[in-house]
Amino acid sequence: MPLGPFGRTAVAMITPFGADGALDLDGAQRLATHLVDRGGCDGIVVSGTTGESPTTSDAEKEALLRAVVAAVGDRARVTAGVGSNDTRHTVELARAAERAGAHGLLVVTPYYNRPPQDAVAEHFRTVADAVGLPVMLYDVPARTGTELAADTLLRLAEHPRITAVKDSAYDLSKAAKVMAATDLAYFSGCDELNLPLLAIGAAGYVSVVANVAGPQVRSVLDAYDAGDTGEAARRHLALAPLVERMMSAGAPGTVTSKALLGALGLPAGPVRAPLLPADRELTDGLRVVYDKVAGGL
Repeated sequence: MPLGPFGRTAVAMITPFGADGALDLDGAQRLATHLVDRGGCDGIVVSGTTGESPTTSDAEKEALLRAVVAAVGDRARVTAGVGSNDTRHTVELARAAERAGAHGLLVVTPYYNRPPQDAVAEHFRTVADAVGLPVMLYDVPARTGTELAADTLLRLAEHPRITAVKDSAYDLSKAAKVMAATDLAYFSGCDELNLPLLAIGAAGYVSVVANVAGPQVRSVLDAYDAGDTGEAARRHLALAPLVERMMSAGAPGTVTSKALLGALGLPAGPVRAPLLPADRELTDGLRVVYDKVAGGL
């Protein structure tokens, strides 16, 4: 399949910080380069939830985006997370990201204030109308408290710049309904559903686990693209222990990704409060599972 505006094998990149908690732009460029050149990623999503967007300032988001675009924007699609629960602020972030060179935007459903579906649709249309970039909708009701209903997705698909969905809704039936009726490109936002969503027509994924195991995550998609569904299933199942440990260990994927990246000698640094860093037991457990998975694929 041709490379779309968001890539296919995209990573939800963590945001590296220095030991003092300040934004580490050099580390971000080194990590982005590693993820593209050695990690098999053709897309980088910056300032998503995994990138600690709730605790980075607007200025930090813009500086991070410019640094990553400068490092890898000639060979990977760079998507900027610009979502918030304030439409005016989201529009400001979207326009700033467009000026900074983003190839696309990731816009999450407004969280906490729980707008009804008509208001959700108006929020997304307002953002898409304000810029010239393609928009990926982010459906993650477990975090936001508000779903993107199938009927809302069908209506939003009519907008010329709303072209994709990052699906973290854990609802394959809804995804199938929308994919069957629209041209929206679906991206798995949950590593455990990468292969199931591919099997019903998804375009790719936005992976947290690809921060540390990009080639292994990509190998599932490569086998599926080659028509070897049995091998794709084997690789997906072989990755499952690492996915489970990183995403279900009682700590967010940001914490587990940074712990593993640090253990592997790659840029990561601390997390920002209210997150807490992984303790030694969690980090050691992650490394054991990582070593087993990385050596078995």
